[in-house]
Amino acid sequence: MPGGCKLGARPIDQHIKAFELLGATVEAEQGKIEVKAKKLKGNQIYLDIVSVGATINAMLATVLAEGISTIENAAKEPHIVDLANFLNKMGANIMGAGTDRIRIQGVKELRKDGTYSVVPDQIEAGTFMLAAVATRGDITIKNCITKHLESITAKIIEMGAEVTDIDGETIRVTCSKRPGNVNIKTLPYPGFPSDLQPQMGVAMAIANGTSIINESIWDSRFQYTEELNRMGAKITAQGKVAFFEGVDKLIGAPVNATDLRAGAALVIAGIAAEGTTQISNLEHIDRGYEHIEEKFIKLGAKIKRIEE
Repeated sequence: MPGGCKLGARPIDQHIKAFELLGATVEAEQGKIEVKAKKLKGNQIYLDIVSVGATINAMLATVLAEGISTIENAAKEPHIVDLANFLNKMGANIMGAGTDRIRIQGVKELRKDGTYSVVPDQIEAGTFMLAAVATRGDITIKNCITKHLESITAKIIEMGAEVTDIDGETIRVTCSKRPGNVNIKTLPYPGFPSDLQPQMGVAMAIANGTSIINESIWDSRFQYTEELNRMGAKITAQGKVAFFEGVDKLIGAPVNATDLRAGAALVIAGIAAEGTTQISNLEHIDRGYEHIEEKFIKLGAKIKRIEE
């Protein structure tokens, strides 16, 4: 069975629905999923909810299917568009990626070789942008696509920080004062991403005033708030809503990375806090960030990875 961070239910019904509409048979039993098909045939696939994973799986399945397929209510994330561009370069015929309707004309085969540059990760870029806000720092991020960061940029500016789009591929975030309070609601792209919600939570924890987060994607995204409260934050999480009463400062403490983005948030909190913070369960962080401590060290943070 597929898995990931424990953020609540992770149903795969939309993936299975797409495969079955294309003519596959799906059997799920004894903790395994078996998908079989002699030949896939194009069809109209309507996703009941906007799902990045289901959109990707449907695209991959329809590329070599016989005839025309459409994916309705498709996800619009940058990596959906990137996958379509990659497959088209290999010989696929995909149109509409980045909108809520993707049309795929099946082809008989794809090219077996080629070179492709993967789109920059807007979540990693957003993590460092929010680190600048939480630490009252000055960070310039290169090799990003600033268009993908507009929802984050808007909220950072609302908090009183300065954001400069230098050339569409370089962005600078400067925060010289205590950030102001702000409210957010997580939404599928182009809305504010759930994967940046914990990092934003750190900035809210030390902001001037009370901030509110409405989490519309995951049921258990607020596990990190208990860890921030260990560091002196005043956060009350109730279901999918959390209230952040800003404090003057955070104090270092032993904390636990409960999931990938929570781990990144705790790294930011540890840098911003007074004293020493010890973070455990680094395997979560390493799944989504390459050498995160080395990048923060280059920015002036004092971080040391300890092998236990």
